[in-house]
Amino acid sequence: MPSIQPVVMCVMKHLPKVPEKKLKLVMADKDLYKACAVEVKRQIWQDNQALFGDEVSPLLKQYILEKENTLFSNDISVLHNFFSPSPKTRRQGEVVQKLTQMIGKNVKLYDMVLQFLRTLFLRTRNVHYCTLRAELLMSLHDLEISEICTVDPCHKFTWCLDACIREKFVDNKRARELQGFLDGVKKGQEQVLGDLSMILCDPFAINTLALSTIRHLQDLVGQDTLPRESPDLLLLLRMLSLGQGAWDMIDSQVFKEPKMEAELITKFLPMLMSFVVDDHTFNVDQKLPSEEKGPIPYPSTIPEAFTKFLQENRIACEIGLYYILHITKQRNKNAFLRLLPALVETFSDLAFSDIFLHLLTGNLTLLGDEFALEEFCTSLFDGFFLTACSRKENVHRHVLRLLLHLHHKVAPAKLESLQKALEPTKQSGEAVKELYNQLTEKLELRKPSPAEVTETPSMELPLPTVPTPASR
Repeated sequence: MPSIQPVVMCVMKHLPKVPEKKLKLVMADKDLYKACAVEVKRQIWQDNQALFGDEVSPLLKQYILEKENTLFSNDISVLHNFFSPSPKTRRQGEVVQKLTQMIGKNVKLYDMVLQFLRTLFLRTRNVHYCTLRAELLMSLHDLEISEICTVDPCHKFTWCLDACIREKFVDNKRARELQGFLDGVKKGQEQVLGDLSMILCDPFAINTLALSTIRHLQDLVGQDTLPRESPDLLLLLRMLSLGQGAWDMIDSQVFKEPKMEAELITKFLPMLMSFVVDDHTFNVDQKLPSEEKGPIPYPSTIPEAFTKFLQENRIACEIGLYYILHITKQRNKNAFLRLLPALVETFSDLAFSDIFLHLLTGNLTLLGDEFALEEFCTSLFDGFFLTACSRKENVHRHVLRLLLHLHHKVAPAKLESLQKALEPTKQSGEAVKELYNQLTEKLELRKPSPAEVTETPSMELPLPTVPTPASR
């Protein structure tokens, strides 16, 4: 009887354990299943992984779509980017909140969601699943769901890392704590490294570790200290390495920390520090009174070894890319143009990944006035972006996003050639076509209308007016 159905549903909701027979009746009737409370559904789901998977799957798709929409947003800004929202704000998102509610205090359902995330991460290599893994755990932490937090071995590590992500920096105290968790993985429990690596593979964690690494390197320059002499820096590299190796570890099921290449510490990082020194030297030289000698030009070449590291070493590539983001944010055009050629070929095409291009396009808005210069545009567009546009649709989209924002700064001749080069092909997706149409419309609006075009005054004398017969 429909009239008493709400009463029955309410009673079932408050039963700690609904009889199996009744759960099967609810499962068999679509309307009943839809109407029953989440407390009852949890009891159904925990013994029916396929049904739970059907409920969770659309939420996971929605989550990934939301992340991608943020990365491809037309609002390009250095202040408000993908990494701007605080961890607590991100956890208030619809998907995380719904999943948290679906899980409740049920450890079995929590484990199922983690298994879905691992499987999808393995299948797609999409790092946003790693973000969701951390966000979900911290959402349960916010609600003080001790039934789950106490049994997840990653809880305290994730909690400490979450505080670092909030500050966008790993300070000495938290570094010691994080190291303690990593060193505390006991023999026979190495499998926890798989989950820790997934937590560290979260782009928000990688971003924090990489920013902290760049900051440490700058401090070391001022202290005349080599990278190998800094325990804090070595810990950051250890965590970056663990995070970047997450997919391989979970795929191979070999739960062992990746071995750090000595040359990363003894050759690559000192090379980055030498770039910082080059900048300081150049800036000091510019301030000195120039006597008879001409000004010292900014170094234009890059060591071959730097390019090789970016191509062959994942950690070096990640740190190198973050250093380039750093100098762009500082409006250091010379350093940017010097290192840009090294980005054409990088490890796994990381320089053409959405996260890097999203951050780079945002930082490039600070160099807006440089877009009027032919040399700058040729280096950036022809030398970098356009080398990948035809084979990578995401790059095509990011270039169009950038031009939609900065087209008014680009020289007209260059803008015209870029418009031709970026014209979508038949194979281009709808997103590229839509962005290109938006750019074309903006450029059309900028063109002066015929009425506005002032005609060149004629050099000939005007003809005398002939009176009409009516005026005689």
